[in-house]
Amino acid sequence: MAAGTLYTYPENWRAFKAQIAAQYSGARLKIASASPAFTFGQTNRSPAFLSNFPLGKVPAYQGDDGFCLFESNAIAHFLSNDALRGSTPQASAQVLQWVSFADSEIIPPASAWVFPTLGIMQFNKQATEQAKEEVKRVLAILNQHLNTRTFLVGERVSLADITVVCSLLWLYKQVLEPAFRQPYPNVSRWFLTCVNQPQFKAILGEVKLCEKMAQFDAKKFAEMQPKKEAPAKKEKGGKEGGKQQQQQQQQEKKEKKKEEKKAAPAEEEMDECEAALASEPKAKDPFAHLPKSSFVMDEFKRKYSNEDTLTVALPYFWDHFDREGFSIWYAEYRFPEELTMSFMSCNLITGMFQRLDKLRKNAFASVVLFGANNDSCISGIWVFRGQELAFTLSEDWQIDYESYTWRKLDVDSEECKTMVKEYFAWEGEFKHVGKSFNQGKIFK
Repeated sequence: MAAGTLYTYPENWRAFKAQIAAQYSGARLKIASASPAFTFGQTNRSPAFLSNFPLGKVPAYQGDDGFCLFESNAIAHFLSNDALRGSTPQASAQVLQWVSFADSEIIPPASAWVFPTLGIMQFNKQATEQAKEEVKRVLAILNQHLNTRTFLVGERVSLADITVVCSLLWLYKQVLEPAFRQPYPNVSRWFLTCVNQPQFKAILGEVKLCEKMAQFDAKKFAEMQPKKEAPAKKEKGGKEGGKQQQQQQQQEKKEKKKEEKKAAPAEEEMDECEAALASEPKAKDPFAHLPKSSFVMDEFKRKYSNEDTLTVALPYFWDHFDREGFSIWYAEYRFPEELTMSFMSCNLITGMFQRLDKLRKNAFASVVLFGANNDSCISGIWVFRGQELAFTLSEDWQIDYESYTWRKLDVDSEECKTMVKEYFAWEGEFKHVGKSFNQGKIFK
């Protein structure tokens, strides 16, 4: 079984392919996407990194045995198992076919259309309209293929599905509004089936489909461009003086262009999306002040996603839980009288999870809806890094938490062990609630 480190930047859809494949295969994959393990724009330009990955691009994979790979499709293939790669020569060739289809047919028009809406590229109306037509053609091909199929190859998820879903991800999140995707119901059905698989969710979280097509934001684009120096003011003088000054300015411009050309190769190592992300200021890690913990949250989440909760995941949790480095909290929604239809109550939970996306690496939760329509309540168990409520560490995380009451549990108490078991397994008496289990949501 493969084991190693994936170097990337946060929210890199190319890296998602490898991460999802590892979820299915059970490969042990450590993610290096933040300082000090990896700083995009710095680490990947260092001599040590370039000696293993000469292009300086990410994602890049280094096995615990020293084996190195660059290019996202190769990494995802290596981290897959035979079921994902295709169990027969024919199936394997079909998987490769759809992986190539994603690269050659989906990525170019998707980038041309989506990148301007993210402020990464300048808007070009003709290029965008052409990209829309190419996306329609791609979706029509997929829609026809999926008319009688659940997945792209065979009867189960394969690397074909993983790759094509990741390639379509930003389209669905940013521009494919309901009216645009309406003619392609088979594609949307397949896409939602995939992203709601536990292995996809463990990496992508809840994927919210676009409600309104995003447009080019000139102001956002301008903010993301490097600032240019203001031109020097002209000095007053005679004709000869003005002519000399003009010649001097032209010479300075030529020299500046030469310098820019010399510096260009470093930028060419990155695509437009990577360059934009590299230029963004790095946010301070809210957990940077805490000591390193022996409890590997990602490993527990992998056990929880792929193996039996009661016989494998729970014993692993208690065997490895770091009482000093992590804490367990009981949360209860403060306004149950406002809860009406069950699906709306579930949307309330999902919405909170989506707004806490950047907390996932340092938290895990099981939140449950109890009862029925117009007679329900919400409560859950949260595991945070540190001994305080994590929401107070970042303003971005404080939108929803005040709608809940929070109680820190004694990790060694029977109450805590019972609650953790019931909420993690979604079964038990739930004596403290007084209503029957309806459905649950996992934050991981």
